[in-house]
Amino acid sequence: MDLGSIKSYVGNDWTLVQECINSALLSDIGLLNDTNVTVLSHSGKQLRPLLSVLMARACSGGRITDASIRYAAAAELLHNATLLHDDVADDSDRRRGFPTIRSLMGPSVSVLVGDYWLVKAMELIFGDNGDDTRMIRLFSKTLGDLAEGEMLQLQKAQSGDTDESDYLKIIYGKTASLFEAACVSGAVSVNASDEMERTAGKYAVSLGLAFQIRDDMFDYAGTDSAGKPTGVDVLEKKITLPLLGALASVSAEKSREVREMVRCIGADLSVRDEIMAFVRENGGLEYASGRLGHYVDEAVAALEIFPESREKECLVDLAHFTAKRIV
Repeated sequence: MDLGSIKSYVGNDWTLVQECINSALLSDIGLLNDTNVTVLSHSGKQLRPLLSVLMARACSGGRITDASIRYAAAAELLHNATLLHDDVADDSDRRRGFPTIRSLMGPSVSVLVGDYWLVKAMELIFGDNGDDTRMIRLFSKTLGDLAEGEMLQLQKAQSGDTDESDYLKIIYGKTASLFEAACVSGAVSVNASDEMERTAGKYAVSLGLAFQIRDDMFDYAGTDSAGKPTGVDVLEKKITLPLLGALASVSAEKSREVREMVRCIGADLSVRDEIMAFVRENGGLEYASGRLGHYVDEAVAALEIFPESREKECLVDLAHFTAKRIV
């Protein structure tokens, strides 16, 4: 199954999530509404809310609740809020192949709209009663993880000494933590057992790590037409898994030399192509692909305790989709 057919299978539940997102973002400020529509029109795969709904249904025999819809919508709002902020931090002109709000309307607008989406996400998490403190803690932790992941990445860009444990901590914070919140909140929304909640978290973390590894591979093996230009991570001094894999295959002296090239790339942008060739020629992509496969296998294995269902099959398919996606 592809993403489109999975969304079709989820059917009315998916429609309810979309309606919840649209309703949450409504404002009597015309400019804000128009800007929100622009963001929504390029909303990407919406993988996090889809995972949340599927996990809720997988844990409950196909049943979802109002909370399931709210948490799924909140995960998508929170994700896009972080992207609107990231585009300012990274001076990004394009995302998903389209101009960013930062490039169209300026960094201040992008930050303000991101703040608005973040607040609306938190309102959905609170719900009508505002007494679900566990979910507030879960999503608050995710926000902290996101900030810590970004700051650790900045710190390591300055020092140039990222190792694989650093890398995994960074991508857990930046990516896997929100996958985890989306899936765990889906399980909690239907009063799943403690074992199912733990399984939802294990599946989501492995899937999130695999997703980000695949994304980082695109920087060395993607195409500009796919919506993510190549070579950007290197220019931002990010040492990701493909580069780590290549560094592990050469001498310590050569590794130090390449790391220094990355750390000082601002002084000589022309070395980017040399670094990218180094990764391709020293098995970096193959190494990253192997680690990607490991985390996909972990995600699929985590689902073994779930009863057989179409939802479980969809979750397995999404894990394999992560490994094979081309954008």
